[in-house]
Amino acid sequence: MARPILRTPLCDLLGIEYPVISAGMGPVGGGAAPAATADLTAAVSNAGGLGVIGGAGFSADRLREEIRKVRSMTDKPFGVDLLLPSNYMGGAAIGEIPANPRDLIPQETLQSLKKILEDLGIEWVEAPLPTAHGRVRKPGQGMSDEQMEVVIEEKVPVFASGLGNPGPWIERLHANGTKVLSLVGNVKNAKRVADAGADIVVAQGTEAGGHTGRIATMALIPQVIDAVTPTPVVAAGGIGDGRGLAAALALGAIGAWVGTAFLVSTEANQPDIQKERILAASDEDTRITRLYSGKTMRNIVNPLIEAYEAANLQPLPMGIQGMLVADIIYSARKAGREDLLMNAAGQVAGLLQEARPAADILTDMVRGAADILGRRIPATITADPGALA
Repeated sequence: MARPILRTPLCDLLGIEYPVISAGMGPVGGGAAPAATADLTAAVSNAGGLGVIGGAGFSADRLREEIRKVRSMTDKPFGVDLLLPSNYMGGAAIGEIPANPRDLIPQETLQSLKKILEDLGIEWVEAPLPTAHGRVRKPGQGMSDEQMEVVIEEKVPVFASGLGNPGPWIERLHANGTKVLSLVGNVKNAKRVADAGADIVVAQGTEAGGHTGRIATMALIPQVIDAVTPTPVVAAGGIGDGRGLAAALALGAIGAWVGTAFLVSTEANQPDIQKERILAASDEDTRITRLYSGKTMRNIVNPLIEAYEAANLQPLPMGIQGMLVADIIYSARKAGREDLLMNAAGQVAGLLQEARPAADILTDMVRGAADILGRRIPATITADPGALA
């Protein structure tokens, strides 16, 4: 079967064949390594889209290795996604972080979560603190700065900020010829990153998996487009097949940022049990929670999320919450409760039926959208053009 044809300005802007970007998904299964590693990134880029490394889970040195691995697997453009949160570790400076970073966790919060685990039949066990070069690394120790230096040194073709404003880095990125994408969930932040110089705004609706906002994709995309024109907009959230891609283009977006559909690809660095839970999920089996990172994140619902939300606990700043959750994940794994781990996924999970190679997912999505836009929609338009003049 001939390869489908579907081009938008995004293809020319990024040097790709199809207007589809695979989301730079980080550690979405409760593990240390991202879901979007070199295998998935190269597979999507080789198939004609833009693959993106989920770099947030990597140390700077490990990120450099992954970038070079992608380059050994493809000669096509690819990207790196990092998180640049403005309030990481509550804004604490490195000198303000205690020798034992766990001292930043309020005892009331700690005891409440220990009680939740106890009620679930799980013993609380502290996880080993992360290390770097043989020494204990304090959370917040300039990690995103180190990662960004690697992105610049390696002259990555595309950089995406999954959280935060890439503004402070844009001049140096542009000097390398790097295109800058920035994910947002509302009009206010869309204006902020466009004004900062982002080449593309990725407007993500609340339907999306992982970190996400409160506004639905259908309502968000046109408002962001109106707010940031002439900066182009890519749509994200709830896009899992050709129908979703066609809808995104019909709304005025120049392409789609796709996460959950690629999360169940054979190349995704995701445990099989996590993929199986996504494939088994219905449209109502995801929930937004601040449990796993301190920021709003959509996951496959589980008893731990339900207990946390019922307790109405105040989430801690990103970084501190993540350190606390590392102990929860470690304890759950020790108890054999893989079902309680973070399992990020969007509402489109109910549409997904099987694990497939990323190239097949991308090709079917593009073929479906091309068919809708090129044949099916024109065939359904019956109004007399003269009557509309």
